[in-house]
Amino acid sequence: MIAVVSATGMTAVLGGCGTTGSSDVTLRLVAADYGDSAANSSQKYWDKLARAYEAKHSDVKVDVTVYSWNDVDRKVKDMVAAGKAPDLAQIGSYADYAAAGKLYEAGELLSIPVQADFPSQLAEAGQWNHAQYGIPFAASTRVLFYNKTLFTEAGITPPTTWKELAADAQALKEHGVKYPYALPLGPEEAQAETMQWLLSGGSGYTDDIGTYTIDSAQNIDTFTWLKDELVGKGLTGPTAPGKLNRATAFAAFADGQVGMLNGHPTLIKQAEKKGVKFGTVPMPARAGQTATTASMGVTDWMAAFRQNGHAEQVGDFLDYVYNEKNVLDFSREYGLLPVTTSASQTMTDSPTAQDKQLLPFLEQLPTSELYPAGKTSWAAISADVKKQIGTVVTSTGDPTAVLTRIQSEAAAADSRTTTG
Repeated sequence: MIAVVSATGMTAVLGGCGTTGSSDVTLRLVAADYGDSAANSSQKYWDKLARAYEAKHSDVKVDVTVYSWNDVDRKVKDMVAAGKAPDLAQIGSYADYAAAGKLYEAGELLSIPVQADFPSQLAEAGQWNHAQYGIPFAASTRVLFYNKTLFTEAGITPPTTWKELAADAQALKEHGVKYPYALPLGPEEAQAETMQWLLSGGSGYTDDIGTYTIDSAQNIDTFTWLKDELVGKGLTGPTAPGKLNRATAFAAFADGQVGMLNGHPTLIKQAEKKGVKFGTVPMPARAGQTATTASMGVTDWMAAFRQNGHAEQVGDFLDYVYNEKNVLDFSREYGLLPVTTSASQTMTDSPTAQDKQLLPFLEQLPTSELYPAGKTSWAAISADVKKQIGTVVTSTGDPTAVLTRIQSEAAAADSRTTTG
């Protein structure tokens, strides 16, 4: 998995945490915001980390701009199109940039110990054309969160099947719960909610060899069920799923207004801050489908652009970003999973309550299914899902027509590109 280190990569290795040997270099980093308020914005995390790095590297400045997940991928795409690529971008996909020859390989930048510290599953997911361009930055898995107080009041238990989930949602609705099941298919992260449901229905975005299967019979059945059995029966709350974003759904759960929703570890801290008593179970599956096969994993990516030619400084800074302390600091601040083996082991062995809460998510990660991020078409198809999937579950929505349209666009995009 470890790429051969190039001459520039070896320079970065030797650079360590000392001077990079260059002068007056400014690295531009664009990052996504993982915070849920101004108080814990990722801008604060990155500014603190950048200042600490600069204190040891007087010849390098790190200029960080943070955007919401609604905007960050588009902002970077616009920068690249305008010929003003940042040095580093912490975004949702990388393969299209790699295929266009715009990115450094990980082996050109990172020291060998840092490369070796990424679990093989995540390093492989960062490959395009058998070389690693996507550097995993933050990871999570998804489980079903449920409000224990609301469940007790409704006299129900956590569901294990779709049928039980629908029955629980109906009971919650009858007890006046605003969002019996929150279904965020809005543009912020609809591709995640969609994938979790596709997996629990026995299919996914692709088959075992990486071919898109968006309009498979199982996927059409999945969204037909969602439309008819949840949305159509008023069990997803007052906001249309296509207009409900993940952040809004999480905030509603933390306010005690949601009975159930799919969530990642960040929701733990939000819910506890508001005093919500919650539990977690694996995502319920279609009858006959094993729930444990429905585990979904998400990894966000760090990508390094070639345009500005700062390989030595970028590599040295990334070695600093990925040291164990900094990986753990970020994971603990935002309730996400470490992307390095060393930090994961430290978290696993930790006696603190905060770290122990993340163990169920951490244990799922090695066997979870990730987005097809190594496909150059994925960025466009992910954006397409965000735009269109919410229409599927409306009263006039047609799951077959919408999924067939997205599948057609995915197949066409695949035919125009070479995937890894």
